[in-house]
Amino acid sequence: MSTRLPTDLPGDKIRKAIDEFCDILKSNTELSKAEIINSVSKKFDLSPLESDFLRRQLMTPENL
Repeated sequence: MSTRLPTDLPGDKIRKAIDEFCDILKSNTELSKAEIINSVSKKFDLSPLESDFLRRQLMTPENL
């Protein structure tokens, strides 16, 4: 579980999670977008609301 530092800005976790998602998607084509989102959600300790935001923004409608 990650802790929030006083120097962290609002939205840093989401920004880092999106960067990680893009890196994994480029380098690891056998994983689905949903699997990658689950992985980065856990890694960056995203709330359910933040994870849902990633799903809505990063997945195409046919993959939801």
